Amino acid sequence: MKKRVFNFLSLLILSLTLSITPVDTNAQCPMCRMSAENNLKDGGSTGKGLNKGILYMLAMPYILVGTIGIIWYRNRKKEEEL
Repeated sequence: MKKRVFNFLSLLILSLTLSITPVDTNAQCPMCRMSAENNLKDGGSTGKGLNKGILYMLAMPYILVGTIGIIWYRNRKKEEEL
């Protein structure tokens, strides 16, 4: 019973932490886009790496959640065998 309560509270805290985002992050996107466009127009190559950076930041949460899920699944499977 205690373990279920602990798991529920951990999941609740994790979901609340992930759902809180700063408001200032929304203002960053147009600035980055404009900076990258100006850099590409001037012949720079900094804007080309922007897409790779976005994909990297997009993939990281999925990798972390997947890793936690695999670890949880393996531990759960070991508990059932005992």
